[in-house]
Parts: sequence; C-alpha cells; structure tokens
Amino acid sequence: MSKAGTTDMTDTTENAAAADEAAGARLSTAPREDRPDAPAGGPVLGVVGWVRWFWRQLTSMRVALILLFMLSLGAVPGSLVPQNSADELKVRAFKEAHTTLAPLYEKLQFFDVYSSVWFSAIYILLFVSLIGCIVPRTLQFVGQLRGRPPGAPRRLDRLPAYATWRTDAEPERVREAALALLKGRRFRSHTAGDAVAAEKGYLREAGNLAFHVALIVMLVAFAWGQLLKSEGGKLIVEGDGFSNTLTQYDDFKSGSWFGTDELEPFSFRLDSFEGTYEKNGPQRGTPRTFEAAVTYSRGGADRKAVVRVNEPLRVGDSKVYLIAHGYAPVVTVRDGRGKTVFHGAVPLLPIDNNITSTGAIKVMDGYRDKNGRKEQLGFQAFFVPTFAGAGKGTMFSQFPALDFPVMALTGYHGDLRVDSGLPQNVYQLDKSKMKQFTDASGNKLAQRMLPGETMTLPDGAGSITFEKDIKEWASFQISQQPGNGLALAGAIAAIAGLAGSLFIQRRRIWIRAVRGEDGVTVVEAAGLGRSESARLPEELGDLTAALAALAPPAPEPPPGGKTPPAGPRTDPEAAPDTADGTAASGGTAASGGTAAPAVPAADPAPSGEADK
Repeated sequence: MSKAGTTDMTDTTENAAAADEAAGARLSTAPREDRPDAPAGGPVLGVVGWVRWFWRQLTSMRVALILLFMLSLGAVPGSLVPQNSADELKVRAFKEAHTTLAPLYEKLQFFDVYSSVWFSAIYILLFVSLIGCIVPRTLQFVGQLRGRPPGAPRRLDRLPAYATWRTDAEPERVREAALALLKGRRFRSHTAGDAVAAEKGYLREAGNLAFHVALIVMLVAFAWGQLLKSEGGKLIVEGDGFSNTLTQYDDFKSGSWFGTDELEPFSFRLDSFEGTYEKNGPQRGTPRTFEAAVTYSRGGADRKAVVRVNEPLRVGDSKVYLIAHGYAPVVTVRDGRGKTVFHGAVPLLPIDNNITSTGAIKVMDGYRDKNGRKEQLGFQAFFVPTFAGAGKGTMFSQFPALDFPVMALTGYHGDLRVDSGLPQNVYQLDKSKMKQFTDASGNKLAQRMLPGETMTLPDGAGSITFEKDIKEWASFQISQQPGNGLALAGAIAAIAGLAGSLFIQRRRIWIRAVRGEDGVTVVEAAGLGRSESARLPEELGDLTAALAALAPPAPEPPPGGKTPPAGPRTDPEAAPDTADGTAASGGTAASGGTAAPAVPAADPAPSGEADK
C-alpha cells in the first residue's frame, strides 16, 4: 500500500472516531475540570489564573463532597459537647468537671460550634460551591432538553449494545417504523440522515440537579432558622399559667435577626399533669403516661389541649413542647407568733430517673424573729416520692410515683443575699450569710418529714409544715423556628432527587436502515448508556424484536452464492462469525433467513467510549 493511501486511511479512521465521540457525547451535565495551563514561556499562573483555578476547584463535585463531609464532621462536637445555645448550666458544669479540656474547647469554640468561625466558613464555602456547580449544570441541562438527540455514530458496532439483521423492507419504511416504535415507548426521537436517534432517561439528570438544589434549600433553611428562631423554657406548677412575653420565661434565646415583638401572642395554664410508670419487670419505673392538660388562649377564646412528649401544642407559628416533670411539695412557714409568712408549692429539681429531687425554700419577706427583727429564712429540701434507705444513713427514691413521699429539711436564718444585685439560682441556697438552726443541745437542726408533719424551729423562731397536698410541675419549651418547613421540603426533595439519579438510567439508541450492496436492507441497532447496565442490552433486544416483527428478517443467500453476507462489518481484521451468527467480538450479530436479531452480553467498549 502506498504512503498516500496509508495517510488517507489514517485520516478516515480519525474522522470516524471523532464522529463517534460527538455522537456519544457525555450523558452527564458534570462540568469539565480543565486545568488553567499557563502559556509557553510565560509565568506559571497569574492572579487571574489562580482565581480561575480556585473557582474551578471550589465548584467541583469533589470539593463539594469534601465540604459536606467536613460539615457533618464538624457537627460531631456540637452533639457531644454541651452547647451554650442549648444549656448554659451544663456548659458551666462541664467546665468545672474538666478543667484541662475546658480552655482548649473554649479556644476551639466547641461550646458554640454552630456559630463558630470555622463552622460558618465550611458552611459558606459549601453554599458557594453548590451554587457555582449547579448554575452551569442547569443551563447545560436546559440546553440538552431543548436540543435533539445527536445523530448516529458511523460505527454502531463499537457501542456496548448492538444488533443487526437483513430485511426485505424498504429503508424508509424501517426508519418510519422505528421512529413510531421509539416514540411509543416515550423516547425523544427524530430521524437524522439514514438513522433514527432517540434518547430517554432525562429524569436522571433532573434528579441529580434536584438533589443539589435541595441541599441548598436545606442550607438556606438552616441559616434562616438560626437567624430568626426563638426558644425559651418555663417551669409551671399545676394551676399556674404562662403568657408568651419575654419577662415570663425562665430562660430565653433567639437568633440575631429575631425581635421580641415577633413573639406569638398567646397564653396557657397547666390544669394537671398525669404520669404513670411501669411497676414490674425489667422496665420498672419507665414512664407509660406522660402528658399535661392545658387550657390555652389566643385571641380571647379558651381551648383545651393535651401536650405529650413529641406531640407539641401548636399555636400559630409557635410550638409548646413538654420536656420535663417533677414534684412541688406545698409548705407553710409561720413565725414565732404563728403568723403565716409563706405558703405555696415549691418546685424541686430531679437528680435521677426515680425523681429524687432537691431544691430550696426561701422566705424573703414578712418574717420576724422572736425579738421582732426582720430576718430571712432558708431551707435546704431533699424530696423522694417513694422513700427507701431507712437506717442506712441516707434516703433515696426507689420509684418515680408518689407512693411514699418523704421530705428532709435543713433550716437556716440570716441574709439570703437576694438583694445583693447578683443573679441567683432559685433552686440553690446561698449560705454565705446564713446560720443553721441548732437545737438546745447544739446539734444542727435537720428533720425527715411525712406529709402533714411540722418541724418546729428552736428558740420560738416559728415552724414549717409539709402539707399533704403535693403538686406536680411540668417544664415546657416554647419555640419559633420558621425554617423547619422549608428544611423538611428540602429533605424530601433531596431523597426524591437522589432516588431518581440512582435508579433512572439515561441512555441513547440509534437504529440505522440502509440498502446493502445486494439490494437487501441492512438494519443496525445500538445503544449507549451513561454507565454499564444489564438493562440496556435487554431493552435494545426488546426494541429490535418488536421492530423485527414489522421488518422481518430476509432469507439468507443461497450456499455457495457470490453475494457476501449482509452486515456493516467489512473490516478484514474482524473476528469471524460463530456458528449461530453471533460475532465473536464487538457484541454484534449478523442474522440471515428467519433468525431473530441477537443482543449478546456487551464486551468492554473501546477506550474513550464507555464513559461517553
């Protein structure tokens, strides 16, 4: 062969490969990650080059996944370490218990993870990365939807799924039948030259884009909720009420964009609390009923409701959650003259699952000692709903229900320091300016009491009575989080988009019908998917079987005839056909006579084809 002939053949092969690559263009909208190479002889990268390189890296899917992983990893300390935004008391207790770790955690902002500089940086970079990735992919996908499937490659037998047969039907009739068949199966199809081009599975890319858009929606919802949220707690004893104003909260936190005038105007009263517990078996003490009956008002009309765990009361944009429960013994304090100076229910805080509780009883005004001088009283209270521990030096509760309530009191007198101007915990007693009562023998005064019993204070200082009426209290969390609905919609959309991108396959099919050298029509069918799938050969086989019914295979040429077998494969280096008519390589079948077209298992596509 001459050198010129060799050059012509090389050019023809290169042109055919280029045409094949154009026809099997990438089925994904993922952007190309080109490297901004510097011009020859110039600087390695200028300022613009570095900016472009950084932007390409930031908007790549690889970096987006890394940032998403870093965001989830950064949330770990927010779950394991107490947060100031959730419970400052727990943060204070953690710092006192871990004097070595606390300063390090403070520097790393582990007590304020979700508002820390490093978490916000990851959050913002992820947001920008997703935006920069989605916008060009969306524009590219819209362009694909508005366009038509590309024409057929020159060598269909190079594609992963391929079938061919000869038929006596006219090529135009075969193409018309193929076009109608593909459209009937919801393929976007059209006739391009001597072949029909069709494409299906656009919902895969739509689902992929929907998933990423949903991630942005969830990020926006999270930021919106953090900036505009409000959250406060209130402990309410049976019979008491609450009005949704800032001064009524025991503790209150809000986002930086939230204004107190945005609090939902409503109020409610705790009518009763009911708690029942498992009495036997390994689940003994486990709550079975845990609900608060309330009467709430919004706009003047009173309504009844029951608040349960994970079943909040919804009032407008606010939700009232039931988060805790305990007991509030009713006590009466009298001075030496018998005058009542304090009467009411005193909430005590649980310290274990059996509601062993502690607290303080403070008499701040109205009390005078035997000489008529004003003084303040304080009592350290220790309460158990079901007493145990008699004769063991201490007492504890063995069951959370009020089966055998006992309260131990220790009395003090002096200055409670409530007027010092410093904040004070209502459940703790400041004893720095207090003296403990002592009896005639000089022993410190402390007494265990049953409901209805009275402890007499020495030297005519008065008395304190543990009344038989023991009330219960419930702690509520009142919150407004405007981004929750948007976050839920984003999560649902993300799941739906992810399912579509995983289970829907985008694929292209071409059917070519041309007249062969012997005048018999040669039909070729081939398919290309975004990734290898066993369903593509099956789908192509189903299509060719249906088309073969409309364009039946032609009889084979007589034995010994000079007419060569029909088929597009004319390469002298191609492997010979097997006895059943299936080519030994390339995944093609040349059928004659009445044999049905075959779609065998696909061999690996040539380099550069399988991923197009």
